[in-house]
Amino acid sequence: MRAILAGGGTGGHVIPAIAIAQELKKLCNAQVIFVGTARGMENRLVPAAGFPLRLIQIGPLNKVTFKTRLQTFSDLPKSMLDCRRILSEFRPDIVIGVGGYASGPMMMAAVLSRIPTLVFEPNYVPGFANRLVARWVSGAAVHFEETGRYFRRCKVTGVPVRQAFFDIPQKPKDGPPVLLVFGGSQGAHAINEVVRHSVAALRARIPNIQVIHQTGERDFNDAEVAYSGLGHWVEMHRFIDNMPSFFARADLVLCRSGASTVAEIAAAGKPAVFVPFPRAADDHQKRNAEALDRAGAAVMLEESKLGPESFVETVSSLLADQSRLKKMAAAAKKLSHPNAARDIADMAMRLAGVSSGSRELSS
Repeated sequence: MRAILAGGGTGGHVIPAIAIAQELKKLCNAQVIFVGTARGMENRLVPAAGFPLRLIQIGPLNKVTFKTRLQTFSDLPKSMLDCRRILSEFRPDIVIGVGGYASGPMMMAAVLSRIPTLVFEPNYVPGFANRLVARWVSGAAVHFEETGRYFRRCKVTGVPVRQAFFDIPQKPKDGPPVLLVFGGSQGAHAINEVVRHSVAALRARIPNIQVIHQTGERDFNDAEVAYSGLGHWVEMHRFIDNMPSFFARADLVLCRSGASTVAEIAAAGKPAVFVPFPRAADDHQKRNAEALDRAGAAVMLEESKLGPESFVETVSSLLADQSRLKKMAAAAKKLSHPNAARDIADMAMRLAGVSSGSRELSS
C-alpha cells in the first residue's frame, strides 16, 4: 500500500499525522510520503520520524491580508501541477489530508485524479483546507461527533495521542495540590503575565499549593525574577519534553485548547481550565474548549476575561472542590480515544482496498 499524508504547519497537524503513518507502516508495511510546505514544522518532525517529505509552495487564504491572499492565488496553479506530478510519480492508493496549507491542493489534486481521499480533522470546527474539500472526500476521521455535519461520510476516531498519556497513574491523595500551567512549546504570553502576577495571591488562598509553570523561552527570565523570592513551591521550565510525567503530578491543568492538547487532557483524564488562543483560525480553540466545558470535563476561561482575580478565583475554587475535580476527570476520560491511530489507519486501508490482515511490501 502507498499513502500520502498532506498538510502540516503546526505540531497539532504534524504529530498526529506521523502517528497515522507509523500505524499504516505497522499494519500493512505501507510506503508513506508526506507533502508539506517549507514554513511548517513538518520540515523538522517528518524527517526525524524517518519519512520522506516533498514540498510545495502554497500559503494561507483564510483571514489574511489581500496581498497574502493574492500571492497564494498566484501560487495555486503551480502547487496543483506539483501535486499532480507527485501523484503521478508516487501512485498512491490513498491521500490523507491532515489540514494546513499543503492539504488543500493535494487533496483537490487527488479528488480530480479519482484517488481515494481521507480527511483527518482534530478540531471541533474544520480548518479552511478541510472545509474546501469536505464535499468531495471519500471519508473523514473526526475528534468530535458534532464535526461530522461538515462531511458526508465520517467516523469519530479521536486524535492520536502518545500511549504515555493513557498510562498516567492516579495521583496520591495525600500530596499537596499541584497546578500545571503551560501554553505550548513557545509559551503563551497572556497566560504567563497573569500567572506570574497572581501566584502569590493564589498561595494565600491555598497555602500548600505547588505550581509548575512552563513559560517558553521568551518569558522565562521575567518569570524567574518574579518567582525569585517565592521559594520552591513554584517550579519553572522553559520547555517540558516529558509532558506525561508532569501531567501525572498535576491535580489541575491550565493551558490553551489546541486539538492535540485537548486530546492529551482527555487521554490523561485531567481536569483542565482552557484559555483558548483568541486569534486561532476560525476560533477553533474556543470551539474545542466549549465542547469539553459542555461535557463537564473542563472550564473555559476566555483570554479577554483572564486576569489576576479570575485566575485566582477559578483555580482556587476548583482545587477546593475535590468532588468536582473527580467528576471532571471522569468526564475527560470518557472523551479519550486510545485506538485513534489504529482506527484512522483502518479507515485509510479500507478506502484504499487493503485488508487489515495483509502484509504487503510496497515497492
